[in-house]
Amino acid sequence: MAKVSSQDLGVQPISKLLIRQAVPASIGILVMSLNILVDTIFVGHWIGITAIAGINVVLPVSFFIAALGMAIGVGGSSIISRALGANDKKKALNTFGNQITLTLLFTTIMVVFGLWYVDEIIPVFGGQGAIFEPAKIYYKIVLYGVPLLALSMMGNTVIRAEGKPKFAMYAMMIPSVSNLILDYILINILDYGMYGAAWATTVSYGFSFLFILWFFISKNSELKINFVHLGLNLNIIREIGSLGFVTLSRQAVVSVTYLLMNNILFDFGGEISVTSYAIVGRMLMFAMFPVLGITQGFLPIAGYNYGAKNYPRVRKSINISIKYASILATMVFVLLMVFPEVITKMFTNDAEVLKQAPNAIRWVFAVTPIIAVQLIGAAYFQAIGKAVPALLLTLTRQGFFFIPLIFILPMFYGENGVWMSFPIADVLSTIVTAFFLNREIKRTLKIKSATSEVVI
Repeated sequence: MAKVSSQDLGVQPISKLLIRQAVPASIGILVMSLNILVDTIFVGHWIGITAIAGINVVLPVSFFIAALGMAIGVGGSSIISRALGANDKKKALNTFGNQITLTLLFTTIMVVFGLWYVDEIIPVFGGQGAIFEPAKIYYKIVLYGVPLLALSMMGNTVIRAEGKPKFAMYAMMIPSVSNLILDYILINILDYGMYGAAWATTVSYGFSFLFILWFFISKNSELKINFVHLGLNLNIIREIGSLGFVTLSRQAVVSVTYLLMNNILFDFGGEISVTSYAIVGRMLMFAMFPVLGITQGFLPIAGYNYGAKNYPRVRKSINISIKYASILATMVFVLLMVFPEVITKMFTNDAEVLKQAPNAIRWVFAVTPIIAVQLIGAAYFQAIGKAVPALLLTLTRQGFFFIPLIFILPMFYGENGVWMSFPIADVLSTIVTAFFLNREIKRTLKIKSATSEVVI
């Protein structure tokens, strides 16, 4: 493998660089999403549709705790990208050390809290009726591995900030592949049911953590920290917190959305509706992998060049990223509109779910081609360290539009109103993001580009 350094982010052609960053990110997200997808298929066919609903109840809780690591990772990695761009290695090392300490501290506290109040948390997130028991089994076991997942998610963003996307891809692939293998052994062969599904997930988190640990202690990483760097620095904590709060808020809103959707849909159609939403949720994770890969690839490019004051390259990276992401989103849209019934049959043969889920898929992905502006726009403000607009744009879709809509539209359109909320929220949030991104480009990047002497 050719030697790759963070300096490449500032000199290689944007298109080539974006592909180099985005392809491994897309593959990693694809494999991770396939893991969740196939895991759900295994659970649906080998355990039952109630088990699918049970896992869907647990995901927002475990993902929120793990998202603490992602938030600390994204917030710190924005600092690291800009520090490396400005040739400030000391700040990059101190930031990474603080990320490790904060991730361990916060996730451990949250896991203890989550296990202590398990019987209260599961019903709140929709684990009612027949869903409660399988959800509780899965929840308790998976939470043991969540701190390792959080550390892995944090470390993965730092690997990208160093300009090493292939290693970040491997870190996402290892737990995904291992989880599928363990699923087959523990569920299908040994017949451990939900216990097998939960332990397969938890052990796979451990494999991911071990790989990322190896990366940072090997010669592959530029960030060689020692115990001094683990000491908390208030200024760095503030900066990580202000930027990481964007990611954490996004995941918090996602968790609240799961909570509300599971409960609203349970009231409409019980386990069948919750299972249909679980299938839609898996497709949201899986189908959007190429667009999310472009977004992940865009972040370190924009952050590094902004830190290096190479503003023409920042503008160019925005334009190219939106273009590529829009093309890929349109391809995803066509596939989902044509084959929703085939997709649903992959998960279950239950007649009621087969009747409901395809309609939900078509509504949820109805305006997919336009979401590139929404994703790249919010990512840009996070990459350059502007926490407030990044936070507001991140919360726009689900917090400001989607959650109010799922309360209002069902009053007029019943359960269909829940699914209609998705495209309406996407359209409104894309309009808002486009407005603020365009204003930022005109007011900031164009002015700075005019005075910048850096050659593209």
